[in-house]
Amino acid sequence: MSNYQLMDLPIAVEHWQNGDAVFVDIRDPQSFAGGHIPGSQHLDNSNLAQFLSSVDKSQKVVVVCYHGISSQGAADYIANQGFSDVHSMDGGYTAWSMTFPDKTERE
Repeated sequence: MSNYQLMDLPIAVEHWQNGDAVFVDIRDPQSFAGGHIPGSQHLDNSNLAQFLSSVDKSQKVVVVCYHGISSQGAADYIANQGFSDVHSMDGGYTAWSMTFPDKTERE
């Protein structure tokens, strides 16, 4: 049994608009720089420990990848570190950027 939940894109957008979730993007740095959800944090092995120690474990966390597949493993890992409200966003950044092109930013 997994310790995370899948989150549909419309629900993810609601949480993003409400500002009540931390969005983390696990794609490679070049993809993140080329476009990401505004306010999302790029998360990789170099900053994972800092993220795990600095974010409130009761905070809703939404993990984003390319298509919503690899984010499931990352969400499971984060949930297993004691976080209680972890989600993998269905469709990933690809679905987000195609559905909401006005809700993206580049570095």
